[in-house]
Amino acid sequence: MKKKRRNKLVIGTIGILLALLWLSPFYLMVVNSFKTKKGIFSNVLGLPEEWTFVNFKQAFIDLDFVNAFMNSLFISLVSVTIIILFSSMAGYALARNKSKISNGLFMVFVAAMLIPFQSVMIPLISLFGKVDMLNPDGLIFMYLGFGCSLSIFLYHGAMASIPASLDEAATIDGANKWQIFWKIIFPMLKPISVTVMILNIIWIWNDYLLPSLVLSAENATIPLNMFFFFGQYTKQWHLALAGLTLAIIPIIIVYFFAQKQIIKGVTDGAVK
Repeated sequence: MKKKRRNKLVIGTIGILLALLWLSPFYLMVVNSFKTKKGIFSNVLGLPEEWTFVNFKQAFIDLDFVNAFMNSLFISLVSVTIIILFSSMAGYALARNKSKISNGLFMVFVAAMLIPFQSVMIPLISLFGKVDMLNPDGLIFMYLGFGCSLSIFLYHGAMASIPASLDEAATIDGANKWQIFWKIIFPMLKPISVTVMILNIIWIWNDYLLPSLVLSAENATIPLNMFFFFGQYTKQWHLALAGLTLAIIPIIIVYFFAQKQIIKGVTDGAVK
């Protein structure tokens, strides 16, 4: 018993230390965003002597936060919605059709997760430039392609927990494939759909590289605007850190509200 308690104490201590290590960058960012420029350089680790919100007001204006936020919100929501719709239907079709072709297609989607974006970056941008799709619409289409592989993998795994007898019973009652999926199967996939939504929205919301290659300054997302903002305020860390804090607040709120569904969805998607 003493040995078990000692092991639990050691594991708990290590967990707390790792949590503090993980939280330390966020602590430094948030705390220093409330300090003046002089306050940051005089005491980086400590709490501010005088809490100021002027940094956030200035960063909000210079970051053009409203425009960047709306661009990020539009691109993220539309991309994630399309990914969920197409991936759920593809996962259902591949899971229910047991054939060499469907198994082969599923393996192609799984293998696509291993292909790094950098290897297809230049030909992809060149191709989309020729068809005049270097804009938000083209970016959403690219996100659909890059986001479907993992999403289909998760939906395909979740389908293993839904018996095919439901499809057969609905077919006997006169329902077609479209009705079976949207009225019976898709509502049962809510946990994995939330997981797919969060995983993709975090990735898309924080993505810098692809928007930097596709979007103009007018349609810039928050990460893209943050790049230009940091270039302008690299010596004014109080403004730069306030801008970073503003940029991560929306996605943190979404994550905390949906974290239980994420864990449940990943667990369901892992069932084989």
